[in-house]
Amino acid sequence: MNTTFLSELFGSIADRGRQLLGRDGDAHARRVEEIERLCADLVGGRGEASGAALAIEIIEAYGSLDEEGRVAFFLGLRDKFGPDPERLRKAISDWESKADQTTSAAIHFASEPRRQELLRRLNRAPDGTAALVEMRADLLDLKPKRPDLAMVDQDFGHLLSSWFNRGFLVLRRIDWSTPANILEKIIRYEAVHEIADWNDLRQRIDPPDRRCYAFFHPALVDEPLIFVEIALTEHIPAAIAPLLAGRREIVALSQARTAAFYSISNCQRGLAGISFGNFLIKQVVDELQRELPKIETFVTLSPVQGFSKWLAEQGDKLTSAEKSAIHKLGETDWVDNSGDVKKMRRVLEPLAAFYFLYGRTRNGRPLDPVARFHLGNGARLERLNWLGDRSPKARQESAGLMVNYLYNLDEIIENHEAFANEGATAASGGIKRLVKGELRQRLQNAPASATE
Repeated sequence: MNTTFLSELFGSIADRGRQLLGRDGDAHARRVEEIERLCADLVGGRGEASGAALAIEIIEAYGSLDEEGRVAFFLGLRDKFGPDPERLRKAISDWESKADQTTSAAIHFASEPRRQELLRRLNRAPDGTAALVEMRADLLDLKPKRPDLAMVDQDFGHLLSSWFNRGFLVLRRIDWSTPANILEKIIRYEAVHEIADWNDLRQRIDPPDRRCYAFFHPALVDEPLIFVEIALTEHIPAAIAPLLAGRREIVALSQARTAAFYSISNCQRGLAGISFGNFLIKQVVDELQRELPKIETFVTLSPVQGFSKWLAEQGDKLTSAEKSAIHKLGETDWVDNSGDVKKMRRVLEPLAAFYFLYGRTRNGRPLDPVARFHLGNGARLERLNWLGDRSPKARQESAGLMVNYLYNLDEIIENHEAFANEGATAASGGIKRLVKGELRQRLQNAPASATE
């Protein structure tokens, strides 16, 4: 029984449910109050056919709302679809009378917000999972302005984490034989190094020394959740341009000893905060080891998107030479002057090392989100690559800096535990030596960033 058949089956059930309910299907004109009534009917009903029909109407009606209407909808979920007060009070009373596993479990189930059951029932609609992922994307866009919606997002995140756990994910290799509709999405979702066109995409996935893998979910058949692009090389790469060059020498697989993960892109905004990347990297490493046992080094070539912003926040903590170097970053031609490049590297590279080793958010986590991801997975900060990316965007965001995170398979667990339990950053000796005592003392008194 394939996914297409199931979709058609659920669609026919929903159509029959519409007929039973006498709905006209014109959900786009319904007001938020009407949608809330439909939601109450859905949570309280038991019929599969009528439930699927209601779910479709609610999803369609939600899609017709503007931003103000969506805020009102989510506020309704918060205020009107919380736990059942009477059921919860009774469960607490029963537990106070007799505290055992049965009464404890009753409190657990009674305290669950009714909106979680609503979301589960909305998921019964054809393509309901995709609709809920899009709905959460809207919610995430609203949250910065409406922090009072945080508890609703917690419920979305809780359920989506369950529905998209590793057991449901399917790893697929992306190559030139992959269906065009998926390849088009790889171009669109690439978030690190823009793919210019179809020829550019082919250069990244078709040559024998290139690989691309993506995770998929059965409910989103042709929608990649996350994908990674890999270059098979002889040595650890220090710059992105040679890897992306249209005309380059292909590395023979017999000579390749390094797998360089140079781009990891999350595709679904609505699944933000649900970790796929750590599973993706580990499974891809397993795949490559089976296919190419001579590959012995697994490393990233990663951007440092927040470095320039952090530099700008240091203010009077910086010396005049450091301020002068930062000012020159705004000029367009400094990368063509070898003297400027050397001076700026001498000044800025130690600051970058400090940024990685000691820069922390108020929660005590590394400032750099890419560092948080790879260090949390057990990688080691191996090398800073000065002008690893000379593109204007990278020069603006990171002074052109790129870094290598090394996945030493013998150290991953130890590094992960040290990071998780102590916040320790595993780093090579070369990076640690860049931070002198004076620099550390001067900058460590800088206020921690709230950004995370």
